[in-house]
Amino acid sequence: MSRRAPFALALALLLVGCFGPSDRRPGFALSGEVAAYPDDWSFTDPHREIAIQVGTPYLLPHSVTIWCAAREGTLYLGARSPEEKRWPGWVDDDPDVRLGIGEAIYEVRLAPVDDPEEIASIRRTYAAKYELPETPPEEAPPIRYWRVERREGGPA
Repeated sequence: MSRRAPFALALALLLVGCFGPSDRRPGFALSGEVAAYPDDWSFTDPHREIAIQVGTPYLLPHSVTIWCAAREGTLYLGARSPEEKRWPGWVDDDPDVRLGIGEAIYEVRLAPVDDPEEIASIRRTYAAKYELPETPPEEAPPIRYWRVERREGGPA
């Protein structure tokens, strides 16, 4: 092996690690200034997509873009076809995540939403924001939702 190979590999990993997610392309660590946990998440209403960074079993951060919706000041995230993606399972293992919204990073915890009434309300909020039908078609893929909560020990 050439002496340059380890350097080239390290440089490639460093460069790849600098890329955040974009549309359907995943990324690694999110960059930006860490912001305090807001009392009201309605400021996210104009954002069509935000980024989420989760921990992985590989010890490398993984980030993707997702949709979000704020209802009564609380932020909710959803994953369509969650069984076909890795990141929802990684959130099950470690619910402490980072959200990239605009130029800010929010260190938060995700709590799964299982209550059917709360899910119905979240669906209505998503439908209004993204101009979707309030009741998904029967053949629609499953969607899993999380409530964004304050992380213990995170910025106030």
